[in-house]
Amino acid sequence: MTIKQLSISLENTPGKLSYISEILGKEGVNIRAISVADTSDISTVRFVVDDPKRAINILKSNNFSIKETDVLAVETPDHPGGLNAVLKPIKAAGINVHYLYPFLGRSSDQAIVILGADNIEETDRILKENWVHTLGKEVYNL
Repeated sequence: MTIKQLSISLENTPGKLSYISEILGKEGVNIRAISVADTSDISTVRFVVDDPKRAINILKSNNFSIKETDVLAVETPDHPGGLNAVLKPIKAAGINVHYLYPFLGRSSDQAIVILGADNIEETDRILKENWVHTLGKEVYNL
């Protein structure tokens, strides 16, 4: 099952990322996973929060343009080579993984990653066929 990822572009200057954390935190929105990719001028921040609709409203009211994307939260075996349990069936299906980043919590003894890929619904189906557990909306509250 897919979950919502939010993405924003930030000027690559001191304090911008802190500001995002501050305005979301003041309103009670918890960042559950985050990835920051920078260039010399702009950073792309991808994140999963516990209340996506509320976060969108907060960010829009602070003049941020938000992109909402479906992604997967996937339990990954937490041992050397464990990530390949997730990546190998995706590779075999010819699906491209665009990015992945860690989730800031656990639902069990497994690590959790956020995964963005071509055809996310097909990716979810393939992972489930291969006994890889994808988490749904419960990931927002873990």
